[in-house]
Amino acid sequence: MTNTKIYNIIKVLSGLGVILALYLLYLYFNKPLNSICNISSSVNCDAVASGPISLFLGIPVGLFGLVGYLFIMLFAFFERPKLLLAMALFGMIFCLRMTILEIFVYNVYCPVCLTCQVIMLLISLLAIKVTFYSKK
Repeated sequence: MTNTKIYNIIKVLSGLGVILALYLLYLYFNKPLNSICNISSSVNCDAVASGPISLFLGIPVGLFGLVGYLFIMLFAFFERPKLLLAMALFGMIFCLRMTILEIFVYNVYCPVCLTCQVIMLLISLLAIKVTFYSKK
């Protein structure tokens, strides 16, 4: 796979991440009674959108995701593999922290967050490939 293809895939994945982060921000600020994310008491986005883990350092976690995905997209557009990898790994750790808190502390599964975790894992793997195993 060429670097151009990898960067294009990362751009699409980060675009999906931006959409998901914007949805979490919408849930945080609007707190709708019914959202597509609330399936049951254990499968919903409320814990992340408006619950005790909705803020990190006083900032909504959706905003962290939005900024992170935008930086990843920017680094992919300008083909900056080391910055891309650093941001992707930071995002991976941040998402993993959220997933651990959701599952093991609050016993809830946030479909949007789990999707973000998968997206960030894919971006991280692609960033590793383009950084260390790239075809020039």
